[in-house]
Amino acid sequence: MGNNYDIILIGLVAIFLILRLRSVLGKRTGNERPPARDPFTPPAPPSTPSGGPPRIGDAPVGNDNVVSLPGANAPAPRPSNATTGSGGIRSAVLPTATAGVAAIRTADPQFDPLAFADGARAAFTTIVEAFSKGDTGPLRSLLDGPTFASFEGAIRGRNERREKAETTLIGFEASDIAVAELQGSNAQVTVRFVTEQVNVVRNAEGQIADGNPNEVQKVIDLWTFRRDTKSGDPNWVLVKTESEG
Repeated sequence: MGNNYDIILIGLVAIFLILRLRSVLGKRTGNERPPARDPFTPPAPPSTPSGGPPRIGDAPVGNDNVVSLPGANAPAPRPSNATTGSGGIRSAVLPTATAGVAAIRTADPQFDPLAFADGARAAFTTIVEAFSKGDTGPLRSLLDGPTFASFEGAIRGRNERREKAETTLIGFEASDIAVAELQGSNAQVTVRFVTEQVNVVRNAEGQIADGNPNEVQKVIDLWTFRRDTKSGDPNWVLVKTESEG
């Protein structure tokens, strides 16, 4: 009889232990979270939704040496003195003219180097074409007295020799402000024109005396314009011309 009580007692103890363990460990339901990754196993590389390699713009993973490319927070580039005029022609205030341009702007706040360069190119075109044709009319208002006299004399001499000049202005490469200064109230600006031209001079018989009609030349001219900043006349006049080189 004593043995039966011992067996019953042992069975009760076993049932108690089983119930106790289940309450502590729980039971599997099929919704358990997967075990944590082994820390010594390297992570799998990132993948795109299509399973391909990482795309440009994906966040880098596992790389402490990634350097951000310049973006919206990058400092803005320093502005240049170079500007672009109409037709994409380069115009720049060269270092030799910076102080002079500032002085002119102090005397005449309306002075705009880019607008001036545009006007200077227009004057250059008109003067070159008028001189080639021997037409002194357009020259009179664009040149000062001594310069007009010089141009008029050259045209007169050409007519006396019965020569004919043919100048074709192909286009401008640049019109840079090379020198600028303020003398009293007179502003004086020298523009360095870089152009492509075809120049031919024909004699009385129509034969070519100078130049080549099939050759485009790069020509560099330094033209100086002047204006009285206290005058109500906004126009500049040409006071000097010379060639570079």
